Amino acid sequence: MTTVNFIKMHGLGNDFVVFDGRANPLELSAEQTRAIADRRTGIGCDQLIQLEPATDAGADIFMRIRNADGGEVDACGNATRCIGAMVMAETGQDQAVIQTNAGLLATTRTGDNLVTVDMGPAKLDWQDIPLAGETDTLHLDMAEGDLSDPVAVSMGNPHAVFFVPHADAIALSAVGPKLEHHPLYPERTNVEVVEVRQENDLRVRVWERGAGITMACGTGACAALVAAHRRGLADRTASVELDGGILDIEWQENGHVLMTGETAVSFTGTWTL
Repeated sequence: MTTVNFIKMHGLGNDFVVFDGRANPLELSAEQTRAIADRRTGIGCDQLIQLEPATDAGADIFMRIRNADGGEVDACGNATRCIGAMVMAETGQDQAVIQTNAGLLATTRTGDNLVTVDMGPAKLDWQDIPLAGETDTLHLDMAEGDLSDPVAVSMGNPHAVFFVPHADAIALSAVGPKLEHHPLYPERTNVEVVEVRQENDLRVRVWERGAGITMACGTGACAALVAAHRRGLADRTASVELDGGILDIEWQENGHVLMTGETAVSFTGTWTL
């Protein structure tokens, strides 16, 4: 049996188990990932993060992301901020570039425990999200329960953003699984319910594909603001309140989306594979 060290981190309660495989490569199966992510018999997390040496000269580190169900995904905004904080603590610098399957993401220390990540440009074309066929991404023919008429956005992963009068009134645990597997999204989708309280103040709840309801979702917060601005409901900058706290989101004129929020280390330990 092999024993490996891990770090448990979180961004607003969106939590991650981080294994550092830069010196000693680590191969984890989907079954092992599910066992580690289990909140009763494992360590417990929304996503498992494997760190590897960067293959791009412009990056400090490569971050591999697996959801709690064992599936690999390309993007996770809060995890990127957490790993950025870890790398900056190691190097003593105020910037770090994280390589992901979604591209290179630049992180910057912006205050005590605060990290900003440039998530790159939001993708709005149906092919890039991707959707099953050509359609208007500003108004999808998609509905379940009290939810209908979402906006499709990709932040390196697909999102369906629904606007509602009261986000907390939606039975997200009931409609989320059905919408995640909607045939419009061949790679499944994250689901956001968004209450626009003011043009710079959004309340957002998220069902993450492969993870379920999470305390916070960075890409979901970004997608919510992009969708709200496209609908004419919000400014290009807003505070987004999730179940775990607030993320500050800015959709720049150049298309890039910046996300700022807190990061934290919960604990460290060892795990026997």
